[in-house]
Amino acid sequence: MVCRNPGCLGHFDFENIANFARKRFVEGCSTVALLQQACSVREKQEIVLVSLLDVEDDQIRDLKLSCSYDGQCKVMDCRDKLKKLIQNELDQ
Repeated sequence: MVCRNPGCLGHFDFENIANFARKRFVEGCSTVALLQQACSVREKQEIVLVSLLDVEDDQIRDLKLSCSYDGQCKVMDCRDKLKKLIQNELDQ
């Protein structure tokens, strides 16, 4: 299921978010620098979602997503999906 709330990670294009994650974690670009280069509010939101990869599990485990599927869509699931998209590059 895809969440339809525009603030939910499930509504975003994971490939686009993964591109920002690659810039952040593979190329070493800081979150602040990425935010300064963003061309739209949407890009800024996607970059902020990437910043969740910097946060420890214990800090976001209880974070509640605001969407109609919040019973099935957990922030940890979204973060794990993003990690899997860039894991091969992070391992190199």
